[in-house]
Amino acid sequence: MTIVQILIVAAAALFWGLVMRERGRVYFLLIASTLVIFWLQPSLPLRGFDFWIPVATLIITVFSWHITAAEESRREKKNWITAGILACTILLLNLTRFLPFVSLLTPSRPPQIEITIAILFVAGLTLSALSRLTKFSASFWRSPLWVTAGLLLTIGLFLLIKIPDLSYWLVYFLRSLTGQDVFSSRITDFRWLGFSYVAFRIIHTLRDRQMGRLPAVDLAEYVTYVIFYPAFTAGPIDRIERFIKDLRKPSALGNDELLIASQRFMLGLFKKFVVADALALIALNETNALQVKSVGWMWIVLYAYAFQIYFDFSGYTDIALGIARLLGINLPENFASPYLKPNLTQFWNNWHMTLTQWFRAYFFNPVTRWLRSWEKPLPAPAMIALTQVATMLLIGFWHGVTWNFTLWGLWHGLGLFIHNRWGDMTKVRAGEWAVTPFRKSLLNAVGVVVTFHFVSLGWIFFALSSTSTSMQVFLKLFGLR
Repeated sequence: MTIVQILIVAAAALFWGLVMRERGRVYFLLIASTLVIFWLQPSLPLRGFDFWIPVATLIITVFSWHITAAEESRREKKNWITAGILACTILLLNLTRFLPFVSLLTPSRPPQIEITIAILFVAGLTLSALSRLTKFSASFWRSPLWVTAGLLLTIGLFLLIKIPDLSYWLVYFLRSLTGQDVFSSRITDFRWLGFSYVAFRIIHTLRDRQMGRLPAVDLAEYVTYVIFYPAFTAGPIDRIERFIKDLRKPSALGNDELLIASQRFMLGLFKKFVVADALALIALNETNALQVKSVGWMWIVLYAYAFQIYFDFSGYTDIALGIARLLGINLPENFASPYLKPNLTQFWNNWHMTLTQWFRAYFFNPVTRWLRSWEKPLPAPAMIALTQVATMLLIGFWHGVTWNFTLWGLWHGLGLFIHNRWGDMTKVRAGEWAVTPFRKSLLNAVGVVVTFHFVSLGWIFFALSSTSTSMQVFLKLFGLR
């Protein structure tokens, strides 16, 4: 998001919080979030797809709600009102193609309205058929196969977007479908803004539906949760049960709340557009990775990247939390001074916390319980190594299914395992040695320095796209090249 876009959405949130307050609040958030996902979607060389991608996000979200919703929730008539609002919003955006000036809410001129009407008609007809199927065969609809199918389809779509080779063939297919030059296909031609966060929220609700702990929500609440515009592009990943409580009983925007929200918002702007953008001028990237020759300067550009990515990401989080607070929603914290933590485990408990908690709840803990349930369980060290490495590999793949993200995941997975083993072996001796406040502070300071440098070295794989370039940077840092 640009600073102009951020200021506009913040102003809209402030206006609603101060002037409109509770009047039509859920529908305002629904419509505003719908408009924002069209507005923020980047322009694509694929004809019409910067319009179809937000439409697909909405359709997938509506169908996910239908799969996860309780039977009594699906029967409520207000859900059809919500579906009508979504359809009308899409059609009104599509009608901007007839305006004599460039549309301000879509990245390019929307496609033919006849196609949009046809797609919405088919989606509505399918949803209506599923509703009738629910009435005539409730036991069949409640089958866990539907939720499992939804999970597999969501994960499959995620992999289709994230794996470069699959993305290329997707672009190739879409170009042939729209009659464009297929030999100009590039994986960057297809960018689905916000899908990583949308997928995680949908998977969360599907898994909670399987476990029987998903709260009853109507369609407007569910769609607003999935595409809530302050957190759509950069998180945090909220849980639906916590989000719905705030949505139904929001915090009043009094003077104190307004001050807190404004301070958080301004702090985020300063972090992102002053500190992070300044550091980006010298931070590690594909260009200076090959140009920097001295060891000292290579460490400087690496340190710059480590702090740039922190201030960039935590800045966006502060902006999201500030805007959400203007709307009465208290999103969860995502960062808590991660670079000041004395070990890697604590770092990951304080860096992108909602992502870490998501993987802990939906992968690490279930896999650990499954491994322990074996008739002959693995040895504890092997189990810890397997689950920690697998979890960090998946977090790496969430960012992109490439060799560098694979190495980044392995770096942190193995680092967590080594820290776990080292901590167990040295716990007693460290406790016996650190008997004074000075020694405790010294031990903590050494841990902070070591952890920061371990994380910073891992950022090399994150910042660069080539494994060969990454290895060259490693060698330069230690004077070996």
